[in-house]
Amino acid sequence: MAYWLADARRHQESGVIKRFSPPFWTVDFPRPMMASVVTQGADGLRIDAVFHGSGDLAGLIWESEDRWDHPLLRYETRRDHGGCRLSFRWRSAGMKPLDAVHGPTLTIEGRDASGVPRSWYVRLWNYAAGDPEDARITLDFDALNGGFLLPDEADAVYPGDIDRMFISLVPAAYDAGDTLFPEAAEAWVEISGMRCDGPGSVLAIGDIMVPEHGLSIATGYDDTYNQTPERLLRQALALGYRGAINHYVGMSHYMRLAPVSDGFEASLAGGALAMPCARWHADFAARCVALGFGLILSLSYELFDAYCPAAWKQRAWDGAPALTGWVPPSTLLSPAHDGATAYLAAVARAFVAIVRDAGLAVRFQIGEPWWWIMPDGRPCLYDDAARLALGGAPPEIPTVRGPLDAAQIALLDEAGALLAASTATVREAVLDEAIEAETLLLVYLPSVLDPAAPELKRANVPVGWAAPAFDRLQIEDYDWVTEGRVALSAAGRAAMNARLGYPPGAQHYLAGFVPAGLAADETATAWSRIAAAAEAAMERGHAATFIWALPQVARDGFTFFDLQGDADVQAFDDIAFPLDIGRRAQVAPTFSTRVIESVSGHEQRSTQWADARLHFDAGPGVRSEADIATLIAFFRARRGAARGFRFRDPFDHASASSGAMVSATDQSLGTGDGATAHFRLLKRYGEGPDAQVRFITRPEEGTIRVALDGVEQAGGWHHAGLGQIAFETAPAAGTSVTAGFLFDVPVRFAEDRLDIDRETFAAGAVPSVPLVEIRE
Repeated sequence: MAYWLADARRHQESGVIKRFSPPFWTVDFPRPMMASVVTQGADGLRIDAVFHGSGDLAGLIWESEDRWDHPLLRYETRRDHGGCRLSFRWRSAGMKPLDAVHGPTLTIEGRDASGVPRSWYVRLWNYAAGDPEDARITLDFDALNGGFLLPDEADAVYPGDIDRMFISLVPAAYDAGDTLFPEAAEAWVEISGMRCDGPGSVLAIGDIMVPEHGLSIATGYDDTYNQTPERLLRQALALGYRGAINHYVGMSHYMRLAPVSDGFEASLAGGALAMPCARWHADFAARCVALGFGLILSLSYELFDAYCPAAWKQRAWDGAPALTGWVPPSTLLSPAHDGATAYLAAVARAFVAIVRDAGLAVRFQIGEPWWWIMPDGRPCLYDDAARLALGGAPPEIPTVRGPLDAAQIALLDEAGALLAASTATVREAVLDEAIEAETLLLVYLPSVLDPAAPELKRANVPVGWAAPAFDRLQIEDYDWVTEGRVALSAAGRAAMNARLGYPPGAQHYLAGFVPAGLAADETATAWSRIAAAAEAAMERGHAATFIWALPQVARDGFTFFDLQGDADVQAFDDIAFPLDIGRRAQVAPTFSTRVIESVSGHEQRSTQWADARLHFDAGPGVRSEADIATLIAFFRARRGAARGFRFRDPFDHASASSGAMVSATDQSLGTGDGATAHFRLLKRYGEGPDAQVRFITRPEEGTIRVALDGVEQAGGWHHAGLGQIAFETAPAAGTSVTAGFLFDVPVRFAEDRLDIDRETFAAGAVPSVPLVEIRE
């Protein structure tokens, strides 16, 4: 097996999407409000929101640059929105209506025609037809104006350089102030019938499919709450992950909140889960069913500190709360506090119900339950509930990283018993909600088996967890892995096996994670060690091995694949189809056009593809048994449809017009700006702005000729591959860059089967050898 940190899509498979495609919108908002976005059908979105104050505002966001998907799956960055017309139906409840002051506004951030950064504020009501809460909105980016009242306050939008845009979503009682609502205000928006038309309406997008490699993937709601489940699961499937998805529900976005004197606290009033969270997870679970994924939901004892009731928090001897290193911090719930445990049990029930109702097998993990240890070694065993449960006056442990007396050791055993009892309560709640549920326990070895604190396992790996208390044990040790401490990892696993007794077949292993902000070489080293640890876990026979987690995989381009059986990622052999056979091929350029005919007979047409896709039949070139032998040998070497190759289109293989000699001024590649040093080879069909542009990725080496302002350049440039011309010095501003060349088409066999009958061939029948163009 192998892995790759992809930083960009190059020759890998790509497809197209319509700009503003529903899965690729995001939502964001400030605390304490909550919101989520899910897709509905092929052309719709639903946004759910919970507002807590008169100044709460969420944004439904479209970004010109895809910052969230894996590099091999991202859509192309194109800031020019000219030639685009977006339309959709808007329905809402609980939000400011379209016609109100502070009603839904499209904020567009970018630069004007002079390159000066600025924003425009487009009132959607100005482009709506219908009612304030049910209307059809049409936005033509070539004729779009900001401003509240049109035409008096018209502020023409420049569509040619847009970074992002977002639709503001605010509560009905919004006044841009800071008044807190006595209770949460729920609201929703449904956007349906979304369509984008026009010559700028199509975007290229990565469309790879990594073969299954045996690993599973983990995700976390706190890192992905802003994205649609459809977008996340598309990545998981395309990157080769299968089996169950281990999904951490997080510690800061799932809870319902109630106002208190100094802020908000987690509450069970009205239910355990915030409505946006419940909606998102129901969609996530349903899509797991549709794609064949299982789902393990993970709930930890960690809670966002600002939302945690003071009495629930673990505390050190001096009363200091247990706080993690996150900014802002989270805290740890005390296993001794009945209210905290009851809260976790209620949350677990709510999530279990979502999974059960989706038709999935219920699998629930209690994640990393432990007594927190301060950086200086002080254990957080001394909140009021813990003190009471531990006899009222438990002895102080100044640090667990030093000698302990008998009373202190006994205290750790008692704390372990409290932890085991608390997790058992949560486990029983899960089973009460779904009797057939599989229960799992996750432990983080570097914390619970700290070599400097050998007695700590008494509190944080209680014997009450020993098999068969849970159906499966999950272990992770990413600090040791990424630091290269392989021997310590092995010793930790052995100690865990000895203490809890779960066999490898009843264990899962979580490999990861890589924090943000590392240098490139540190990131590469960390992923190398994670990949090695994952492979080792599979060899040890664990029931499943997970990579933690999808957001980090996407951020760093981690791509894991199994090379056994030549299962490459989008393999391409830079070799030409036998020319004597190919020169007689039949050619069929194909577009994809959506045609809608009205009852009056009028048509509305939109192009789904920006470029034609070529289909060939090389069969007419097979004229002898020697040709058949050559074809079969070539077919077998390509593994059928598995591997691409070059094919010379007998009718269109030169930059020059038909019959003319190639020259360095055949095709305009662009105009220099003094900074751009790379230009893509291309060929235009037609004239003027409506010309169809075809990018050339497989030019014939030795035939490329390049000119600047009409003067052919003998040097100072080279072909960097895949049709990219790289100049040693960027052409000066205003310089015309042109080129001429011969080129091939990247293709593959259309089928994995090649049918040739000797008798019918001898009788004059021509075999069919279909080929199809590969998008690069």
